[in-house]
Amino acid sequence: MSEVWRLAQGGLSALQDYIIYHTVTCLIAAFLLAGAVVKFVSKEAIIYYLGHAAGKVRSFSIAAFGSFALAACSCTVIPVAGGLYYGGGAVGPAFIILWVAPAANILALVYTGAILGGKIVLVRLVAALVLAAIVGAVMSVAFARSETKRESKPAATNPAATLLSRSSLILILLLVATLLAPNYLVRGGAFIYKVLISVIGLAAVAFFAYWKKTAEELRGWLQETWWFVRIIVPLLLVGVFIVGVIGELIPETWIQKWLSGSDLLASFLATMIGSVSYFATMTEAPFVHKLMALGMGKGPALALLLTGPGISLPNWLAIGRVFGWRKAVVYVLTVIVLGTLTGWAVGNLVLSG
Repeated sequence: MSEVWRLAQGGLSALQDYIIYHTVTCLIAAFLLAGAVVKFVSKEAIIYYLGHAAGKVRSFSIAAFGSFALAACSCTVIPVAGGLYYGGGAVGPAFIILWVAPAANILALVYTGAILGGKIVLVRLVAALVLAAIVGAVMSVAFARSETKRESKPAATNPAATLLSRSSLILILLLVATLLAPNYLVRGGAFIYKVLISVIGLAAVAFFAYWKKTAEELRGWLQETWWFVRIIVPLLLVGVFIVGVIGELIPETWIQKWLSGSDLLASFLATMIGSVSYFATMTEAPFVHKLMALGMGKGPALALLLTGPGISLPNWLAIGRVFGWRKAVVYVLTVIVLGTLTGWAVGNLVLSG
C-alpha cells in the first residue's frame, strides 16, 4: 500500500507542478491563440500557404522556420498547430510545427549552447530541421487520401491582402507576445515574475479585444477556444499524472547504466525516455547535462534533446484527441525511429571526438 501511495504521490506532484507552472504562463495564451487563428485568420490564406495543395517546399519551410520563434513545450504547441490545421492547413506543416517549436526554438537552442556548447547546439539545429522535413513528408504521404478528402479549393490568387483584419492581427500578435514573453524575458529569478508578465499580457489582450471586437466576434472566439480546451486538457492532465508515476518507477542507477556510450540501444532508450517524459521549454538542457556528467553518451544525449522537448506522453494523448489516433501513432513512431537513428549516427560520426 505504501508503494502505491508513493507512486500516486509522484503523479500528483507532477500534476501539481504542471498546473502551477504552466496554466497561467503557457496554456491560457496558447488556447486563446488557437481559437483566434481559427476565428480570425482567413481560411483561404491558410490553405494558400499551408494547405494540402500548396507546394511542399514552401509550406514545410514556412512551418519550420516560423516555429523557431515559438518557445513552446510539446503540449502548449498542440492547440496552436491544431488551430492552423482546422483552419485549413495540411497535416504535414501542422506536424512540423508540433515538432520544431518545442524541439528547436531559438530560446531552447541558445540555452542549450550556453550549457552544452556550440557544437551540440549546431547539430541539434541541423538534425531538427532535417527531421522536420522527414516528419512532414511521412505525415503527408501516410494521410494523403484523408487530406484530399478534407482539401478545400485553393485561392486563385495570393490572398495575403485578406489574411486577417488589422485588429485581428494586433490581437494575435498580443497573444503571441503573451505566450513567448515569460520565457524570453525571465531567464532566472522567482517564478512570480513570469506570472506577472503573463497576467499583464492577458490583461492587454482582454482590453484590446473588448475595445476592438464585437460581442459576436468575442463569443465566436471563446467558443473556438473552449473547443480546444475541452478536448485537450483532460487527457493532458492524465498524461502528466502518468509521467509522474513513471518517474518514480525508473531508478537513477538504471539510467546511468544503460545510457552510456553511443550504441543503438543507448540511443533507443534515450529516445524512449524522452518520448514519454515531459520537459518544459529549456528544462531538457540541464537535465541532459546532468546525465552526461553521470556518463551518458553524446549520441543518446542528442536523441534525448530531440525527442524530449518534441513529444511526451501527455503530448501523445492530446495529439490523438485533436488530430486522430492514427496520426498520433504514426507521428510518435516516426519520431522515435528518427530520434534513435539520428542519435546513433550523429553520436558516432559527428560527436564522437
